[in-house]
Amino acid sequence: MGGASNSNLLPPGFHFFPSDEELVVHFLRRKASLLPCQPDIVPTVCMNHYDPWELNGKALGAGNQWYFFSHAKHSRVTPNGYWSSVCADETVSSGGCSVGLKKTLVFSTGEPSESEGTETNWIMHEYHLLDGRKGISSSTTSTNSSSKKLHHPNTESNNWVICRVFDSTTGGSQASCHEEGMELSCLDEVFLSLDDYDEVSLSNN
Repeated sequence: MGGASNSNLLPPGFHFFPSDEELVVHFLRRKASLLPCQPDIVPTVCMNHYDPWELNGKALGAGNQWYFFSHAKHSRVTPNGYWSSVCADETVSSGGCSVGLKKTLVFSTGEPSESEGTETNWIMHEYHLLDGRKGISSSTTSTNSSSKKLHHPNTESNNWVICRVFDSTTGGSQASCHEEGMELSCLDEVFLSLDDYDEVSLSNN
């Protein structure tokens, strides 16, 4: 479904403004686990098909930011430029545990083979699961036979990343409003309740 209409799936008064932790735990991990994302508003986009200014209407627009799932193996070369890393990866933590990695990239116009591209103000935060482990619950122990059955699907699903793209000149970078100790928002509580529901459902099956 198109990104332009996805934000309309949120109840009135709700805005999509997730923290790094929420993007990894509530969205990326569920996508990689082949579980439905609730609400299902983040579309899948082939990042190498579009320049960042073309994401409007294709990715989920939230203010001056655009969100989408993509495959980690997709090339970062677009029709008119390329994404390149600009700093060291950051660790994303949840409950005191490291759960993901955040890569920061900048978009440059031109060919990546050229000695110098023209750097733009477009920034992308690309989130990865930390080490390919995607399970919602860590309480189960797999047998050798079940591990073999799950090996191929797990490998495929772990290729997912979730991306946040914004123009740094428009104030689109994520504000530091998700500090530790801050009370959970209504949307946080909805996501947590859905995670609990899925864990109960899985344990009963």
